[in-house]
Amino acid sequence: MKRTDRLKHAAEAYIDRKQFSGIEWHVEAKGNRLTSGRTGLADPVSEAQIPEDAIYRIYSMTKPIISVMALMLMEQGKLRLYDALAQFNRAFLNMRVLLPDGSLQPAARPILVEDLMTHRSGFTYEFITGCHIAPGYDAIDVSADGESSLDEMMAKLATQPLAFQPGSQFRYSVSTDALAHVIEKATGRSIGSLLKEYIFEPLEMSDTDYYVPADKQARLMPMFGVADITKIISLDPPAEQILNPADVEEMYPSTDKNFARGGHGLYSTLMEYSKFARMLLDGIGPRGDTLLSRKMLSMMTANRIPESQRPLKIGMNPLPGYGWGLGVRVMTDIGQSLGLTGNGEFGWAGAASTYFWVDPEEEMTGVFMTQYLGSVLPLADDLRSAAYQMLP
Repeated sequence: MKRTDRLKHAAEAYIDRKQFSGIEWHVEAKGNRLTSGRTGLADPVSEAQIPEDAIYRIYSMTKPIISVMALMLMEQGKLRLYDALAQFNRAFLNMRVLLPDGSLQPAARPILVEDLMTHRSGFTYEFITGCHIAPGYDAIDVSADGESSLDEMMAKLATQPLAFQPGSQFRYSVSTDALAHVIEKATGRSIGSLLKEYIFEPLEMSDTDYYVPADKQARLMPMFGVADITKIISLDPPAEQILNPADVEEMYPSTDKNFARGGHGLYSTLMEYSKFARMLLDGIGPRGDTLLSRKMLSMMTANRIPESQRPLKIGMNPLPGYGWGLGVRVMTDIGQSLGLTGNGEFGWAGAASTYFWVDPEEEMTGVFMTQYLGSVLPLADDLRSAAYQMLP
């Protein structure tokens, strides 16, 4: 096999096994395209082709974009890491912690912006396996209700106890939704309008938004997998991955102009998200303007999780070797990594099997896009490993 065909071959293997419908990828190194392409179909039932500039629900790949927006506000002096969530919404003023034995105790300190950016707030997600407060989130549809506004989501969230004392643990959560809420209150503007002005327009990301207008709906990729958010992570996954169509409009509406979240909700394309990833190498946009300073990028990608709170886990799934910075995972010890990567590599993924990474040492960025919600297959690891093998 030619070195230049490694990633294409790895992606095609998943399509040949009918585990994913269609996969797109784009990888750059040192300012040049390393590999880019697509394989499979948008829909294997109708045999619809993957459209040009296909639009994807990127789920948690929304989080790094929101985090960058927060860092921009910090550079403007409008937000600080030590600001408390309760400064922006007093409903979070007197939070309580629910202990595993069922007793409640007052939060020892306020939830800070830093806690929100590092997932150490005490919040959780409905699908976090083994979390004792997750059933309470599920009961009131904290994340699954796509009809409620961000303010309404926060009103629900504030009624729930915390899973642990702020700052004492890492737990993947709705923290970035709360961060988007803080951003709106700190600026008096909607998160959508801020992202458009400060990130999407400077990066020429015209297809990236919280909704898909009628004239772009034909480019929206169909979803497969599970539709129930509580089943995204399962201790008993199916024996094989089947391309079951999944309707996720209830949680992730595509036509509601008022819908906005921080932890998910954005739509984007392969090439537009690649522009965002590319900017994270040096903070510079395609027009030569600085979106994030060099020093802020250094802060963003520095690990903030102490050894006592590692390895990081998403539910029961560990991420050995990784720490967490201000909105992204960061590889800090390649000797613990279970996949081909490099020290300093950072990025994140989305629940529908989208993925991106940035490797500053190699000046490398990569983005993979598909639409399968709840996959347990190592697609991202296999494709990223193939990409690293293609480096000269």
